[in-house]
Amino acid sequence: MFFKKYGDIVVGVFFMVLSACLIAMAQMLPKSKVMEIGPDFMPMVIGVVTFILAAILTFLNIKNFKMRAKELEGTEVPECDYKRVFSSIILVLIYVFALQPVGFILSTLVFLMLQMLVLSPDDERDKKHIIILAVIDIIFTMVVFFLFRYGFKIVLPAGIFTITL
Repeated sequence: MFFKKYGDIVVGVFFMVLSACLIAMAQMLPKSKVMEIGPDFMPMVIGVVTFILAAILTFLNIKNFKMRAKELEGTEVPECDYKRVFSSIILVLIYVFALQPVGFILSTLVFLMLQMLVLSPDDERDKKHIIILAVIDIIFTMVVFFLFRYGFKIVLPAGIFTITL
């Protein structure tokens, strides 16, 4: 019952603390002497965006606490789908360890496709939805690759393929 009532507030505060730690640790990273954007740039961006979103989540839930408490009184908390949770954790671990030797493009294409299949509802795993997921996967991976390569001038791991795009 506690997490049902206060869950969003607890999560919001947790992510505000986590993002504050991320921002503090990102500032400890050495500054780049070669490029304008150093290794602290992305952790800072992620930390600031996460902090802002967590603060908004916390603020809105505190503001609407009484209304949400009345809404949640009669509802039942759905059971967790542990199979999907554990599958996601395993996929993330495999992705982290495969990123350097296999390379960003190939490992991200495989990881995102499998992760989207794990997280998609059972009734949306037909051929049409899989094609849509594959298109999203390819577009997202290429956009991120080119954004890092040419926008941020950060070279992502090439792995087994040397790509000169």
